[in-house]
Amino acid sequence: MPFVRIDLGKQYPEGVAQKIGDIVYEVMLRHINVPADDKFQVITRHDANELVVPKSYLGIEYSQGIIFIQVTLNEGRTTELKKKFYKAVCDGVVEKLNIRPEDIVINLVEVNKENWSFGHGEMQYGPKD
Repeated sequence: MPFVRIDLGKQYPEGVAQKIGDIVYEVMLRHINVPADDKFQVITRHDANELVVPKSYLGIEYSQGIIFIQVTLNEGRTTELKKKFYKAVCDGVVEKLNIRPEDIVINLVEVNKENWSFGHGEMQYGPKD
């Protein structure tokens, strides 16, 4: 069960963030074995002063159009799958929305399966008592 957070500036038109969310979801289905209908996302648009970014890091120059994509998901995917995921998300956003690839920052947070509750205050994936 991935939980996706997308943070971007308000300079983007309405709907861009939802399109990014759709791209991320499609890539998760194709590349990291996420089940269909497993789409949980929080999208937040920020004022310019709410996104703090260096001018450059690791030789990458950023702009005010930076987009942060954070995905919390179950642990266990290989480094190769993660690399394919990063590339496919970036390529999709660049191709479909014409956003600079330098401004797409992706972070994966891996957790154990028992760290989820999908409702009713129950641990659906954890050990059963």
